Amino acid sequence: MHRMIPLAAGALLSLASAATVATPAAPEHAPAPVALRWVATWQASPQPVWDANFLFPTGIPVALDDQTFRQTARLSLGGPRLRVRLSNAYGSTPLRIGAASVALRPGTAPVALSFDGRPGTDIAPGQDRLSDPLALPSQDLQAVQVDVHVAGPTPLKTFHWDGRQTSAIAPGDQTQTPALRASSATTARLFLTGIEVEAPARAQTVVVIGDSITDGATASLDRDQRWTDHLAARLAPQGVAVVNAGISGNRLLRDGMGEAALARFQRDVLDVPGVTSVVVLIGINDISWPGTAFAPAEPLPSLAALQAGYRQLVARAHARGLRIIGATLTPFEGALPGTPLDDYYQPEKDALRHRLNAWLREGGGFDAVIDLDRALRDPERPARIAPAYDSGDHLHPGDAGNRAMAEAVDLAALLK
Repeated sequence: MHRMIPLAAGALLSLASAATVATPAAPEHAPAPVALRWVATWQASPQPVWDANFLFPTGIPVALDDQTFRQTARLSLGGPRLRVRLSNAYGSTPLRIGAASVALRPGTAPVALSFDGRPGTDIAPGQDRLSDPLALPSQDLQAVQVDVHVAGPTPLKTFHWDGRQTSAIAPGDQTQTPALRASSATTARLFLTGIEVEAPARAQTVVVIGDSITDGATASLDRDQRWTDHLAARLAPQGVAVVNAGISGNRLLRDGMGEAALARFQRDVLDVPGVTSVVVLIGINDISWPGTAFAPAEPLPSLAALQAGYRQLVARAHARGLRIIGATLTPFEGALPGTPLDDYYQPEKDALRHRLNAWLREGGGFDAVIDLDRALRDPERPARIAPAYDSGDHLHPGDAGNRAMAEAVDLAALLK
């Protein structure tokens, strides 16, 4: 039999104190859980596939059938989880995805993606689809490989023409294969239009909308030398992603090689997860296409029309609480020599560019302006790109020119 032994009050207090000492104390300053949100870390704006009569070939087949498309994308920010966005923006029939995967580095074992827990998904015409989140930790400025398999006959109606990255088409479902067999190459992109990562709540995304100069035309293939790539490297240490919404041949006011910037601004800028700022570098094709093989009977736009287009973008960005930064149009005297577009430059077109740039430098309603004209022009012949920055076609910057463009950006102007 156990006896109950009464304790003195002092003894009771001592025992209670001993119990308190014996119990591990919770840290006084335990770190609070980090709040995360989804932000866009990579983008390739979709555009409709054109027909065989257009000046440039598409670089892709008319359709795929039981084939895998593999492409590489360099993230700007990494995170503990990611998800991908696939698009059927310009399709007229459902896009039937059989399987998809992501590999953290090209050539390593892919990890399967899912869509509502299933390996594939159907995407209705005019729609896109996000994958389920995938626990695949990635680093800032890391290249990932994305595979998409289509099981049946699939007409190709949506693409991104100028990927500046070698992609591959291979037979069968090779979404789980590190090294493709029997593949053929292209520099276009298919299906994949965005990648998002989970990032700290303070993370931001800057969207750069533009034409071929932003898309990276003439930047070194497979080397991430677009001006947005260099800008991403500058901003990643501050937790800011940069996504490229450039489309080669794009225009502000009218459709070109893709819908006009005014038409696609909602999808490619305002709807981008995590966007806080947008940079606008567009208008040179509005000025230079008229009278060329692209638009032989089209008149030059007026300065007032271009200004009105820019003001629309500013108003729409501000209505969403975004900062919007304009950029002056870069020099292009002598552009595209020896091509069917060697009449791209004309003195009256350059005079319009100068008037537009003067208006942009005065503000034009933008929150800030990046003077890329001044950054790239030849001091001895300011209507031309400086030889050190010229790709050789007198329109697009080379790798050094792209770097100079990124270095001309005041980063503080982009941050909220």
